[in-house]
Amino acid sequence: MSKYMTKQREALLEFLRSHIDESFSAKQIADALKSEQISVSAVYRNLSALEAEGKLRRVVSGNGREVNYQYSDDEGCRECLHMSCKKCGKTFHMSADGAALLIGNVAMRENFRIDKVETVLYGVCENCNIEENK
Repeated sequence: MSKYMTKQREALLEFLRSHIDESFSAKQIADALKSEQISVSAVYRNLSALEAEGKLRRVVSGNGREVNYQYSDDEGCRECLHMSCKKCGKTFHMSADGAALLIGNVAMRENFRIDKVETVLYGVCENCNIEENK
């Protein structure tokens, strides 16, 4: 990879690491990195490579139309189950106790081991529930 691409990749990784509990579309990332002069095509190339390396998690939006990416190479992130809100699009770490309870119940009742890295639970977050019930 050329030196210029390395700078692009570093800027992309820095952006994703600073937003560890959020997921973004490639266009949102490109817009956020406009000042770094990173093209949308370079963002897509780097996202693809980072996903293949296991540094990113691909999150499909609740409506199934948009693919978002979230940095997942952080130790704390890899060990968490994630919950993604179908209304606002935010992604959250499930509490360790909640995740252990869910994983334990599924393992015991279904004899099935959940892969934390690949699993995202979709629903509606607390804030969106509050807004909906006003």
